[in-house]
Amino acid sequence: MSVHAHEAAYYKMSEPMTSKPDALEDAIRPTTLIEPRRLRTALGIDLHIASETFQHTGSFKFRAAYNLARLVAEETILTASSGNFGQALAYACKLLNKNAIIVMPETSAQVKIDAVREHGGRVEPVDVTVKSRAERVAELAKEHPEALVASAYDDPRVIDGNASLGWELAPHDFDDVIVPVGGGGLSAGIVQGIRAHGNDRTQVIGAEPLIGNDAARSLREGRIVRNEREPQTIADGARTVSLGEHNWAILKDGLAGIVEVPEAHIEDAVRLAFLRANLKVEPTGALSIGALLTEPERFEGRNVCCVVTGGNVDPEVYRRLIGGG
Repeated sequence: MSVHAHEAAYYKMSEPMTSKPDALEDAIRPTTLIEPRRLRTALGIDLHIASETFQHTGSFKFRAAYNLARLVAEETILTASSGNFGQALAYACKLLNKNAIIVMPETSAQVKIDAVREHGGRVEPVDVTVKSRAERVAELAKEHPEALVASAYDDPRVIDGNASLGWELAPHDFDDVIVPVGGGGLSAGIVQGIRAHGNDRTQVIGAEPLIGNDAARSLREGRIVRNEREPQTIADGARTVSLGEHNWAILKDGLAGIVEVPEAHIEDAVRLAFLRANLKVEPTGALSIGALLTEPERFEGRNVCCVVTGGNVDPEVYRRLIGGG
C-alpha cells in the first residue's frame, strides 16, 4: 500500500459514522497496538499497549454499547454510567435511531456529560451521596415503562461486545494482558474473546483501585463481595459497588489475579503515559500501567500487554496530573 493509500485509509477510519453498520465488526475500530519504547525502558518490561483511546467515543465502551443497542428491540435504552458507557450508548443509539437516557453522578467529568449530550443522549444527574445511581434508574424506569434498563457491564451482550477486543489481542500470544476492572464487563469480555480464539496460554490480570477493591476481595473469598458505597477513586470508571453476576461467572476462574493499585500509582501512570508514550489516558484507563508500578516484580521477564481503556479525561484533572501537582 502506498503512503497516500495509508493516509486515505486513516482518514476514512477517523471519520464519524453516519449510518447503521451491518455488524459489530463493521462498527468498531480495531484497537491501536503500541510499542512504547521509552516507557518500556523506564519500566524495564517487554511492554505493549492496546489503546482504545481512538475507538468511537474515545473508549472501549462503544464495542459493548453498540452490540447491546443493535440486538434489543426497545427504542429507548436507560442506563447508569460515570460517562464512557453513557456517551458510547448515546452515539450507538444515534446511529440506530434509538433514544438513550443516561443517569450520571453529578461528579462525573464535565467532558463526559457534554459528550453524552452532543451525541443526543439525555443526561439525568444524580447526587450519589443522597441517592444511588440504581435508585434513580429505578425511578426513571417507572416513568418510562417502554424503556430497556441496561447495565453498563452485567449483560451478556455487553460482554460479547467487549470480547471483540480479546479476539483482537489473542493472536499476539502475550504472557499477560492487564485489564482495568470496575464492574467486570471488559475483563470478562477479554477473557471470553481470548479463550474463544483458542489461546489458553495468555493470562488475564485485573487492575483495580485499591480503595475500591471489591473484585480482588471477591477473588480471595470465592464469592461476590460488595463495596459499602461507590468508592471515590480518581479512576471514575471503576466507581462500582460490585462485579456483575454475569461477569463473576467468567472472572472467578478466568482471571489469573488482580493488582490493587493505589491512587498515587494511578496518577503516576497517567503522567508516564503522557511523558513516555505520548498518549492521553484517563485515570481508569491508566490502571493497567499503574499495576506495573504497583507490582513490577510480577511482570519481570514477561511479554505484557496493558489495555488502556480510554482517554476521556476532564481537562483540569488532566492538567493537574501531567503537571505532577
